[in-house]
Amino acid sequence: MIFPPTFKQLKYLTALHRTNHFGKAAALCHVTQSTLSAGIQELESLLGAQLVERTKRNVMFTAIGQEVVRRAQKILNDVEDLTSMAAAAKDPLTGIVRLGIIPTIAPFILPRIMPAIRADLPGIELHLREDKSSELCELIRTGDLDLVLYALPYACGEVVEMPLFEDPFVAAYPPGKAPGKTIRRDQISQEKLLLLEEGHCLRDHALAACALMGKSAEAALAGTSLHTIVQMVAAGHGITLLPGMAVEAGLAADAGVEVASFSDATPVRTIGLIWRHTNPRATTFEALGRTIQRVMRPSEAKSDRARGAA
Repeated sequence: MIFPPTFKQLKYLTALHRTNHFGKAAALCHVTQSTLSAGIQELESLLGAQLVERTKRNVMFTAIGQEVVRRAQKILNDVEDLTSMAAAAKDPLTGIVRLGIIPTIAPFILPRIMPAIRADLPGIELHLREDKSSELCELIRTGDLDLVLYALPYACGEVVEMPLFEDPFVAAYPPGKAPGKTIRRDQISQEKLLLLEEGHCLRDHALAACALMGKSAEAALAGTSLHTIVQMVAAGHGITLLPGMAVEAGLAADAGVEVASFSDATPVRTIGLIWRHTNPRATTFEALGRTIQRVMRPSEAKSDRARGAA
């Protein structure tokens, strides 16, 4: 009689694939390393195939191992979604929601939306994770997050996207250097531009805006965070493009830099939510999205409600 793999075995395997380290995978699964290793060996014996190549320094998955991981992750996600579906059927506006959020949004939006979420959705308990877009996408794929709040578009596989509002960019100058309260796009084409380092989606959106302005990406210097970039601008090392929500939160004023909005076509990034298309808690996530939209852009939320009524 052939027995099917157990959920524990599949969890052990996917955890090893995620961490590429037996000790870290064991810690992630809250078991000893020997327990995790034995579970994976049992899975290999059960399937009659070697899934992992083990050396003293490296963990490498075989071709069949990669395919088993892919299918195992789908099975684990389906089981979790089944459990979530049963809980959501009782009351969709209760329970834990694991929300990922990127660093160029989190500090500027959370103080504004958290009180409204507690008031509108008191049965929801948010567990927050801040990370880069690529990492959050992986956590959505593996089922470690339910929901991600970041800038769209961003390729993240088979997900549902819920655009919420547009966040316009403004130009930030050293003190006394802004040419005026408003500028044209071509006025920054010759400036030294400071952007975030590779890996931040805000950099990609800013570079897309630069292309519209005839600005060369090669001329851009890199910083590790928006706060670092603003301090560099304040010290006279160049200019940058800041998200409107960061300016509204006081980032520019606190650093003493001057900002100018665009008098012609304004570059923007679209802020939205994503979740796995198989996740059955869409009603919960849409309710969260409506609350965020109401707080951040009341006029847009009102227009959406009017269109819905029509």
